Amino acid sequence: MEQPTQQPEVKEKDEISLKDLILKLQELVNLLLRKWLLIVIAGIVGAGLGLFYSSTRKPVYMAELTFVLEDSKSNSLGAYSSIASQFGIDVGGSSGVGVFSGDNILLFLKSRLMVEKTLLSPIQYQGKEMSFAELYIQANNYRKGWAKNPELAKITFPANPDRSKFSVLQDSVLNTIFEGITKNDLQITKPDKKGSFINVACSSLNEVFAKGFTIKLVDEATTFYVETKTKRSKANVDLLQAKADSLERLLNKKAYSAAVSKDLNLNPARSVASVETEVMTRDKALLQTAYAQVVQNLELSKMSMAQETPLIQIIDSPILPLKRKKFGWVKGIFFGGLLGGFVVIGTLVGRKVYRDIMA
Repeated sequence: MEQPTQQPEVKEKDEISLKDLILKLQELVNLLLRKWLLIVIAGIVGAGLGLFYSSTRKPVYMAELTFVLEDSKSNSLGAYSSIASQFGIDVGGSSGVGVFSGDNILLFLKSRLMVEKTLLSPIQYQGKEMSFAELYIQANNYRKGWAKNPELAKITFPANPDRSKFSVLQDSVLNTIFEGITKNDLQITKPDKKGSFINVACSSLNEVFAKGFTIKLVDEATTFYVETKTKRSKANVDLLQAKADSLERLLNKKAYSAAVSKDLNLNPARSVASVETEVMTRDKALLQTAYAQVVQNLELSKMSMAQETPLIQIIDSPILPLKRKKFGWVKGIFFGGLLGGFVVIGTLVGRKVYRDIMA
């Protein structure tokens, strides 16, 4: 008679009880207590390294500028726009959503256009004129690392260059500088979301660069802003000014011609002779009327352009000496010692766990 085949026992998965967990923790604590001298030595070494790091690290200078942007939202000249429109003139004054509306100005200040224009602008440093890009490269000691590359070693960024003639390598380096500044050094914020105050902060290893770059960036952005906002109104003013000047010349010419005609036709018996004088007088009157209307529209357009011109007022500007941010020696000792101790503790615990698993 065949005996039933005995089924192999299935080994159940080991489960760690609370007791086992407590015992494991006790073993780890005992291990660390036995190795306390090693942990202390590692902490001292880490503290020394932290002290060395803090003493060799250069301070970072922070420049801050705060300005207020006040933009006209309404057109108080609407009652006069119909008069100018009769002559085909747009006095402007309408508002809309644009690149400078709302929080767009914050993004615009960090745009490639504004940052690159600022980087390629001139600055006086130690008696020499150079671009902000050159000063940035010098402040971060990039040329020391470029010395091994002949192409990079020859790269220069003169002030106010012809941007269209840049090489691919110059574009690449300038783009690297742009990304480094916008990601790490430049901060554009609005302290109050409902207010108009805008804060621009730039940090750099070079104090002159931090201050100059901050001021120049805001100057470039506000200049571009004002020119863009008043571009249409300025075109209308220039057109009306040209018409007014042309009519004024014609009016002066007609006035002299009418006076000469009167002087030549002094005989009251000859009526035909006075016709030319009458025609000139009539043309003069028409020109006077047209000139008066054009001058009136010119003044309205100037008022509109003045209203559309945004008011940008600097509240706080960076002044030397700037605020310094330095990794202090107390922080260096504390964090260095903490890091050194954690490295040794992590290593000891990791080795213990690995041995237990492989046992």
